[in-house]
Amino acid sequence: MASVPGSHRPLRKAVLPVAGFGTRVLPATKVIPKELLPVFDRPALQYVVDEAIAAGIEHIVFVTGRNKGAIEDYFDRAYELELTLREKNKTEQLKEVEMPVRAPGSMSFVRQQSAQGLGHAVWCARDIIGDEPFAVMLPDMLMMAQPSCLKQMVDAYNRVGGNVIAVEPTDTPERYGVIAPESRDGRLIKMKGMVEKPKREEAPSNLFISGRYILQPEIFDLLASQGPGAGNEIQLTDSMARLMEVQPFHAYEYEGRTYDCGDKIGYLQAFAAYAMANEEHGAKAIETLKALLADRG
Repeated sequence: MASVPGSHRPLRKAVLPVAGFGTRVLPATKVIPKELLPVFDRPALQYVVDEAIAAGIEHIVFVTGRNKGAIEDYFDRAYELELTLREKNKTEQLKEVEMPVRAPGSMSFVRQQSAQGLGHAVWCARDIIGDEPFAVMLPDMLMMAQPSCLKQMVDAYNRVGGNVIAVEPTDTPERYGVIAPESRDGRLIKMKGMVEKPKREEAPSNLFISGRYILQPEIFDLLASQGPGAGNEIQLTDSMARLMEVQPFHAYEYEGRTYDCGDKIGYLQAFAAYAMANEEHGAKAIETLKALLADRG
C-alpha cells in the first residue's frame, strides 16, 4: 500500500452506509428504513445529503441492503405525485417533493448482501470511489451545525490533507470510540491513536468519534484484508488504526451538536431540535413543546 501523506486531492465523493436494520428503534423500522424516519418535516437521510451537498460533494454512494428500495425511490422522481401537485397549483409542496432529486449520475447505489460491519459496508463502495479521497457519513447521526459539519471538516482537510475525522466532547467515553490526541491547534487535533470504548478512567481523551470521516482510498486495501473485530464484524476503526501508521490523521472538534437518531431518545431529541430550528414552524414548535411540558407538571 502506497502512502500519500498530506494528500490534498479534492474531495468529491461521499459514502453513506444505509444497509443497517435499525434494531435500536424497532418496531418502527420493521417496514420503514430507519434512514427515512421523519425528523420533523423530512427524512433523517435528507439532512445528511444536504450536509454533503453543502460541503461540495458531487457524487453520493449509498450502500444499501435488502428491503431498502424506498431510499432509492425517495431520491427519484415521483411523476404522478408531481403532476397532481402541478395541476392543483400546489407550488410549495411541489418544490419540496422535487428537492431530493439530484442530477442524473450524481448518486449511486450498491448492495451490501450481508451485515458484516461498517468497514465492510465502506469497502463495498470501492469501485465507485476509485483512487480518490472520500467522506463517510453515518446517516443516523445528524449534525446540526452552521456551516455544516462536513464543510468544517473539508476546510480543515484543505489545510492539512491526509485523513480527518469529526469529534466532540462526551461525558461517557466508555460508550464510544475516542481519540488519543498528540497536539492541538484550535479545533484541529493531530492524532496518535484511537481507543474503542475504553474504561472511563483509562480514556485518552473525552473526544468521541461522532460519525463523519474523510479518508484516503488506501483504506480499501486495508479493509480487504481486515479480519473481524468487535461484534465479529469488520470494523472501520481497525483499518483506520492501521492506516494511521503510514498516513497523517487529524480530528476536528466541529462546532455544532450531534443527534443519534439510531436511538429512541436521541431520535426524540433530534425531532424536537429540528422542529424548533425550522424557519417556518420553529416558534410554534417551541410553544407546543412548552405546553406539553407544562401539562406534565
